[in-house]
Amino acid sequence: MSRILWIIAILPVVLLGTYIYKKDRHKELSSLLVKLFMSGILSSFLVIIISIILTILFPFLETSPSKMNFFEFCFYIFISIAFIEELCKWLMTYHLGYKNKEFDEVYDILVYAVFVALGFAAFENILYVFGMQSIQIGILRGLLAIPGHVCDGITMGYYLSIARYNEKLNNQELVRQNKIKSILMPTLYHGIYDFCCLSSSVPLLIVFILFIIFLYTISIKRIKILATERTMIINRNNFCPRCGNKMTNNYCSNCGFIQK
Repeated sequence: MSRILWIIAILPVVLLGTYIYKKDRHKELSSLLVKLFMSGILSSFLVIIISIILTILFPFLETSPSKMNFFEFCFYIFISIAFIEELCKWLMTYHLGYKNKEFDEVYDILVYAVFVALGFAAFENILYVFGMQSIQIGILRGLLAIPGHVCDGITMGYYLSIARYNEKLNNQELVRQNKIKSILMPTLYHGIYDFCCLSSSVPLLIVFILFIIFLYTISIKRIKILATERTMIINRNNFCPRCGNKMTNNYCSNCGFIQK
């Protein structure tokens, strides 16, 4: 039983991480990806600490969600869960990924954000699956909760990629806007997901299904956009600034670009 639970808890993380990794044309350092994954686990403990502080400041957070009024419920979902979790993951992604010298292609930061999200999701999933000792819960979370965290990571990475590219163009207003979006949009998606899940309403169940279809669709689209984008954040001598392929002796055999 224990072995099955471990497989159910970890397998979705491995499969989704592999999918995102394989989309990267120029693979990131394994040591960096491990560090990002571990930082995602660390962010879980940061969330716990902040949640304890919020509970002291707002005692109603200790009550059952079913007993909260509408405004308390929204605060509980969108602030104490969604915003705090996404902020902690964002801090790890920004600190270890956004300023990293290996961030030289637009797709890189998406990989970084997803690996942080996978670390968080893996730790959370292990707690849920083993805490409830339920194969059904593990399967359900593997189909919904873990991909949900990955979609939030994709969204975060997508906007951070746009921000970093606009730093290159010295467009500070777009840098600021997209950094803000890189926190607010994952928070919004995360909040809608949890709001629908924790509300015992049939209409919201329909909304949840439609939202999941939307979230998965837009996330796959963003992966395709950044994975096929050949724009370089940093023009390294061994990569063509025009098409992104490797160069030999300052010459790109793919597009004919010559580095002068």
